[in-house]
Amino acid sequence: MLCHQGTMTSPTARLCLSACLTLTGLTVASGLNQGTELTFLIPATCTECFYQTVATNDSMEVEYQVIAGSGLDIGFALISPSGIRLVSDFRQSDGVHIVDGTEDGDYGLCFDNSFSKRSEKLVFLGVMINPQSSTAQEWPDVTITETMVEYKLEEFRMTMDQVHVHLERSRQLQASLRAFEARDRHLLEDNLWRVSFWSSLNMFVMLLVAATQVYTLRRLFDSNKLVRT
Repeated sequence: MLCHQGTMTSPTARLCLSACLTLTGLTVASGLNQGTELTFLIPATCTECFYQTVATNDSMEVEYQVIAGSGLDIGFALISPSGIRLVSDFRQSDGVHIVDGTEDGDYGLCFDNSFSKRSEKLVFLGVMINPQSSTAQEWPDVTITETMVEYKLEEFRMTMDQVHVHLERSRQLQASLRAFEARDRHLLEDNLWRVSFWSSLNMFVMLLVAATQVYTLRRLFDSNKLVRT
């Protein structure tokens, strides 16, 4: 596995993927929306970058969440195809960023865990692409004639497009909620282990103290000396 140490790299940096990368969802909707969700592991002292191809004047929404790892924080940078750093987050647990009027090319999404010396981080990443000029491509074989005007074909087309956008947004929100649920479950399991450990230790100390007190009291009243009368 290749790891980029130190600060976040430029868009020309090589893609660094963890060996235990887990792909939770990869959906490319033809036409209106392109959505990608994945969960991956970033080792300690490493920086990993992913790249998303975007067309000109599209809209891109990027969401990330740290699901597990010490501190639940990560560094994030969003870099344009021309090398401009659009977003720079330092040690955040989650974030949502929207880029309108995108450039044509590959956008770099870099996650920095170089500040952590021992703890690896499990991160959820979701990317949603909303093309702005793809409506006409959805209906290539439909020819609008005078007989279709009364059925308001254009309004029907816009309604269908909006429904599709809303469905894609709902799917992305559901994936985000699943990531939140996974993070909360991890925290609960970790806290449960700590509570159980310290409760057991306290119970052992209490029993030890009780046994010591009983033994001490019995020694005080248990005397083998003869009493002269």
